[in-house]
Amino acid sequence: MNYFAHLTLAQPTAASKVGNLLGDFMRGVDEASLPLPVRLGLRNHRLVDRFTDMHPRVRESRWLFSPQRRRFAGVALDVLFDHFLIRHWSRFYTQSLDSVITRDYALLRQGEILMPAPMRRTTERLVSLDIFRRYQDLDQLAEVLDRIAGRIRFANRFEGSIEDIRVHYDELEQVFLAVYPQLRRVVRGASVERGR
Repeated sequence: MNYFAHLTLAQPTAASKVGNLLGDFMRGVDEASLPLPVRLGLRNHRLVDRFTDMHPRVRESRWLFSPQRRRFAGVALDVLFDHFLIRHWSRFYTQSLDSVITRDYALLRQGEILMPAPMRRTTERLVSLDIFRRYQDLDQLAEVLDRIAGRIRFANRFEGSIEDIRVHYDELEQVFLAVYPQLRRVVRGASVERGR
């Protein structure tokens, strides 16, 4: 799961939203120095990643990507799962998607003081470009994935991963629809952020 799913599975507070994204920005961060609500959000992030990365359906779906892109299939799937969550939002939640995105953007802005500089830059771009609403469109998603490929520090053949996604879109969608409800139950059952 990528940023939007992590935010959706967080508590509705700035500290939780920051903690639930922080797992992707931990280089140079002293975890022990973080406020407790942020640390709990970070633990929730790790639970989500662990469950998703180890899920048999997710692991199998990596083989749907061409050999030259398979090494980065997990990255592509994370972003694609955000697309599917947005596309199927009303299947899982009663709140309007638009109001949730607007609220999460506001909470990320409130939480900027808690973020390391690289995370602050990423979330500023995410909010200013309204990335989550762009995730609804597959062509926009292709641009996001290619930008990620461009940021990888070594030569790779990840660019164009949307081609593999288009070929296997329906199958990958079914993987998400099977896995996401299980993930929600795991997060609720673990109550990581409520166990203070």
